[in-house]
Amino acid sequence: MTGLPEMTNFGTSRTEDGILHLVFDMPDRSMNVFSNKAIHEIEAFADWLRRSDIRGVVVSSGKSNAFCAGADLSELSQAYDMIMASPKDQRDARTVAHFSPIGRAFRKLETAGKPVAVAVHGLALGGGCELMLACHHRVLTDTKETQIGLPESLVGLLPGGGGTQRLPRFTGVEKSLGVLLDGARFGAREAVAMGAANAAVPPGQEIAAAEAWVRSNPEPRQPWDRANWKGFGADEVVAVTRPVREKLLRETGGHYPAELAILDCLDRGLAGTMDEGIAAEVDVFKDLVQRIEPRNMIAVMFLGRVEYDKRRRKEALPEGLDALAAEVKSAMENKATALGILGADALKFAGVGGAAPGDVAAASTIAARQPQWFEQPQGDLERGALAILAAGAKAAASRADQFSAEDRNMIDFHCQQAAGFPRYLGGPFTFLARFGEARCDELAAA
Repeated sequence: MTGLPEMTNFGTSRTEDGILHLVFDMPDRSMNVFSNKAIHEIEAFADWLRRSDIRGVVVSSGKSNAFCAGADLSELSQAYDMIMASPKDQRDARTVAHFSPIGRAFRKLETAGKPVAVAVHGLALGGGCELMLACHHRVLTDTKETQIGLPESLVGLLPGGGGTQRLPRFTGVEKSLGVLLDGARFGAREAVAMGAANAAVPPGQEIAAAEAWVRSNPEPRQPWDRANWKGFGADEVVAVTRPVREKLLRETGGHYPAELAILDCLDRGLAGTMDEGIAAEVDVFKDLVQRIEPRNMIAVMFLGRVEYDKRRRKEALPEGLDALAAEVKSAMENKATALGILGADALKFAGVGGAAPGDVAAASTIAARQPQWFEQPQGDLERGALAILAAGAKAAASRADQFSAEDRNMIDFHCQQAAGFPRYLGGPFTFLARFGEARCDELAAA
């Protein structure tokens, strides 16, 4: 294995007949995630693979509980700060430079000219699922622990490693939507039935099954890289995505950009080649990731939720959590009442309590607005909505000294669940941190 790149997140071994085992096994982590370092290592490996003399590759996990749980979301916040600290005219280029390696690495892997099989046991989510889809042959263990999915939309993001392009090419556009838009997961048999996997085998047999496929001397090409590939027509794709887009806009008021961005990836990418689709996905991703909504949702719906669930299992949630959420909810409702007829519409417009159903055209306008409505409100309705949210944030601020600053993402998550604070804005403390107490006083008094 001369010339193998140095890797700390992947181990390798070679069989006597030339099959290379690439084992994803992050040190000092109980579960694999795609950190920036792991992404660059897989790209270096793919570059090496093209010029190697091996027979093929079997990718697997060194963790007993999962294949890969997705991206290292804690790094995304750091990347956002780095990008937004750059001069405005440099942000797009820096965003693409930072986030494109994962899609590029997986594309190199599937076009290296060597058969690549993957053996998956346990969770394969996000980047883990995208790596699986980039392999030529996919073997999953037929057990309830093995589930694959692309849950990025749940934290305001889209799959940025080719997931919006490969999954629908395997399953068809319509069948991919539950996974891409709703974060649905599916097991081994369903994955095979949908076309996302090739085999479901009993646990313990996945490595042997993957090796057997490599030994069959298969053609190392994905279906879309073969001459007989029949792709999608642009009209065919839009015929599926248009009604879904309209439904999303009606139900969310245009406040949740991730799902709309995923549909943009399908519309722009599926009718072209895979390389064109990957380029379209990165272009859409660069715009999405520079918005504040994904950062809010990662902080609260991922980091905050994980901490909340951990503390709840230990029965160690901070005292006064329910009382704070009740005060936040009451403050928003009281402000809405004080605004009279306008208040009910403003509450609905902001999405307090859940969805913000409305007119498709109006929601499309809100979704396309830059800066977003909450950054530069227009008209009494939007100013009223911001006043309601600021009142909720002020209520949280009045109790801030009762809680640790490190707990605020967790508290915001609770306020989403118990007070109905809109997910796209994080929570009352996230709102407070963005606008400041003085500005919240001014907004709430409007």
